[in-house]
Amino acid sequence: MNKVKLKSNSGLVNKLGSLIALFVLCVILSFATSSFLTLANFMNIFKQTSVNALISTGMLVCLITAGIDLSVGANAIFCTCVMGMLLQNGITNPVLIIIAGLVAGTFFGFINGTLLTRLHLPHPFVSTLGMKNVLWGLALVVVGSKIVSGFPVQVTWLGEATLPNSIPLLGGFPVSFILVIVLFAVMGVFLSKTVLGRSIYCVGGNLEAARLSGIKSSNVLTFCYTLSGFMSALAGIVLIGRGGIANGANAIQPYDTDAIAACIIGGASFNGGKGTMSGTIIGALIITVIRNGLQLLSASTAIQNIVVGLVIILAVLIDVTRERMEAKARRMAAK
Repeated sequence: MNKVKLKSNSGLVNKLGSLIALFVLCVILSFATSSFLTLANFMNIFKQTSVNALISTGMLVCLITAGIDLSVGANAIFCTCVMGMLLQNGITNPVLIIIAGLVAGTFFGFINGTLLTRLHLPHPFVSTLGMKNVLWGLALVVVGSKIVSGFPVQVTWLGEATLPNSIPLLGGFPVSFILVIVLFAVMGVFLSKTVLGRSIYCVGGNLEAARLSGIKSSNVLTFCYTLSGFMSALAGIVLIGRGGIANGANAIQPYDTDAIAACIIGGASFNGGKGTMSGTIIGALIITVIRNGLQLLSASTAIQNIVVGLVIILAVLIDVTRERMEAKARRMAAK
């Protein structure tokens, strides 16, 4: 009973801590620049958060299993380039273009899971890091290292559409963030209420105990990395809507590190067995607010990456400290 209560209180503290950090960050930036505290800028923040939030969804399920997927950003860009390749070859049917992107991302997510579970590579860090470079190269190859534009409006709609201005308070709200909210709600229920969702936590919490309880860990892990690939592909579709182009060179962008930071800030752990969708979306908003604020302050991309890198280090430090405190609390509760 004490252990359950301890776990519940820990999750509540993590969420409150993240919310307080987000609030304080917004207050600081509102004083630092007058452009921050505007409706237009907040709508821009929601639009910018969409890509990171979608990628973070896949990253979270991998982190819960004590794994990681470093190929998520490259996978998202690769999917945009697959869609661009179809356009280069005269295929303009938006349904076929979107399906091709989703299938491509999901397939390579499945490959990541297969490398880990069937070929027994030592750690997903190694396999997904290798896959990141493979997908980066493929993204350039499939479009001939060219920038592709001119996608049908049905393809770009998800990333660029907003609610009509005639809707009170919500006018201009990005459709992509509405998708994020719906997916986060569905994934929240999935992780907390379904057998497979609880199995993901069990695998991350104690792999051997999960095996002894009859959970097919290999299948669970394969599912998690396949889902991560699908979410990356969905993020790729949003990216096309935001920029209107497919550019393989963008695979070098730090989408993976932003996703990791969002998950860890939101309460996930590299040791596995922890993490919630609500915490992750707060973490994704924090990362976007930091980048948005630095852009408004005219900070260079280099400075932005330095700051986000420091945030990641701080998040890991908090994660390690949190683990130690919880371990100490468990020992005290057991006495």
